[in-house]
Amino acid sequence: MDDQRSDVEATIARYADGPNQLEAAIAGLPEEELDMAESDGTWTIRQIVHHVADGDDIWKVFIKGALGNPGGKFDLQCYWATPQDEWAKSWAYAIREIGPSLALFRANRTHIVQLLEHMPEVWERSLLVRWPDGEEEEVKAAWVVKMQAQHVPGHLDDIRRARQVHGV
Repeated sequence: MDDQRSDVEATIARYADGPNQLEAAIAGLPEEELDMAESDGTWTIRQIVHHVADGDDIWKVFIKGALGNPGGKFDLQCYWATPQDEWAKSWAYAIREIGPSLALFRANRTHIVQLLEHMPEVWERSLLVRWPDGEEEEVKAAWVVKMQAQHVPGHLDDIRRARQVHGV
């Protein structure tokens, strides 16, 4: 097996394991402890879970678009125009149960992994992305999968720090 194929498989495995990692990070927490944050002004564990699931859901659309409409455009200006804290309020991150978001996260990851396994050409397909600064860039689905695979561990660190601060 060549190094590039090995890297692709390792990335897909990390991406696929995201739901397991997130669920393990919150295992054993009763409902009220989901509202712990590392410090004032940082997101609670509950908000982090919703953010991870929603971000993944948004970028899933990119991957499917790259498969179904390679070379098309992917524009998130409506999302990027609003600060993350405002989306958290608009989407009620602070008060919603996390079960549906965890289920969505797992379902989306399973769905995309299945597509990647059965349609490996998606890895190299791309869409034109218009970034918040207005710059446009051709972005491959591979970059999005890698970015999303790396997104989870950063937030797992946030959850671990919140648990440490509160001794749980």
